[in-house]
Amino acid sequence: MKAFARLLLHFAHRFVRTLDLPLLAALLAIMVAGIVVLYSAGNGSPRLAMAQGARYAVGLAALWLLSRISPHQLRSLSPMLFGVSLLPLLAVLFIGEGKHGNHWINLGVFYFQPAELLKLTLPMMAAWYLHHARLPPGFRALAVCAAIVGVPTGLILLQPDFGTAMLVASSGCFVVYLAGLSWRLLALVGAGGVVAAGLAYFAPIEWFWMLRPYQQNRILTFRDPDNDPLGAGWNIIQSKIAIGSGGLRGQGWGEGSQSHLDFLPEHTTDFIFAVLAEEWGWLGVATLLALYLFVIGRCLWIAGGARDIYGRLLAGALGLAFSVYVIVNGSMISGLLPVVGVPMPLLSYGGTAAVSLLAGMGVVMAMKDRR
Repeated sequence: MKAFARLLLHFAHRFVRTLDLPLLAALLAIMVAGIVVLYSAGNGSPRLAMAQGARYAVGLAALWLLSRISPHQLRSLSPMLFGVSLLPLLAVLFIGEGKHGNHWINLGVFYFQPAELLKLTLPMMAAWYLHHARLPPGFRALAVCAAIVGVPTGLILLQPDFGTAMLVASSGCFVVYLAGLSWRLLALVGAGGVVAAGLAYFAPIEWFWMLRPYQQNRILTFRDPDNDPLGAGWNIIQSKIAIGSGGLRGQGWGEGSQSHLDFLPEHTTDFIFAVLAEEWGWLGVATLLALYLFVIGRCLWIAGGARDIYGRLLAGALGLAFSVYVIVNGSMISGLLPVVGVPMPLLSYGGTAAVSLLAGMGVVMAMKDRR
């Protein structure tokens, strides 16, 4: 019996030896929270929760498999994976489906969003290139990185999907930033961002002729949701009501009026964080944000201990990109940013985003120094 127990312990150790258990525990806690909130948002029907649980299982399998690949192998595979991931991104422009463009490929069994692959393969490619370049990067290296980031970002903008394009671009920009981008360039980019934000808020909507009508409506709604409270402004107004009505402790699990009475649209996807705020209050929000913060911090800790430049750049960029997803969705549902269709990581209902994010966390674990 003791020999059998030792054998089980041996196999268990081999199974988890490449996993970062603190990071995995935080991710599991977020996924449990996601299933709990989805069950409530689905009016007590287990269908959504079970479907999302199955997607989490696929994502965890991808996490485990990727965590077992050595950093050297991942670095060698980066150019090939980046090139392969561009193929469905091109294909979706011709055969894709979506409400406001060509975002998804119908595979029969499920819908696949090719842009999600680039959230992982783009920073891998940028980190691969900078691993072989002289750091801090000079003008030539920055130009190559701009092409690596710009090509897939441009293809995603053609779908069009501005929110996902910015998230994909940010993952590549974080790699360049961690490689030692000069403060002068950072200041220039920051100034450009301030100018762009000012234009988005104050400029006449006629200036945004390059945007589609629904994108222009999102900017107008961001400026003044009360201008069309029963139309374009409905989502954000109801989201704010849900967040405010939660108070400190919330209305209770399954007792949220905004989602259960269908006042809050997209309450299982983009606006699910508002459902959590209404039912669990600021205590629930603070707990979830603490888990997100731990995940980000743990990724940066792993990046700091990685053996080579590739591992440090990639793990750090994936951790920082994770923070952007949280900030953008949280700001979107509270009216601080326009609605851009960005899900809350591991909380919103959806398969491709959850699987790609967990796969990214597997890559982060693979970068961990196990000496």
